Amino acid sequence: MGNKSDKDKPIGRVKCVVDSCVHNGNDNHCMASSIEIEANNPSSAEITDCATFEPRGIS
Repeated sequence: MGNKSDKDKPIGRVKCVVDSCVHNGNDNHCMASSIEIEANNPSSAEITDCATFEPRGIS
């Protein structure tokens, strides 16, 4: 039995409900190796943007 690589493990405590993102794994866990959130002085969660988002099915 080999060790799983980091890309096969979810980022702890990071929930993702964006089904169209390639990094959304089982049980809505983020499977990206890291995440980047972008926003310039946000005043609400809706203003933030996950720069790690990659759409499924587009190469």
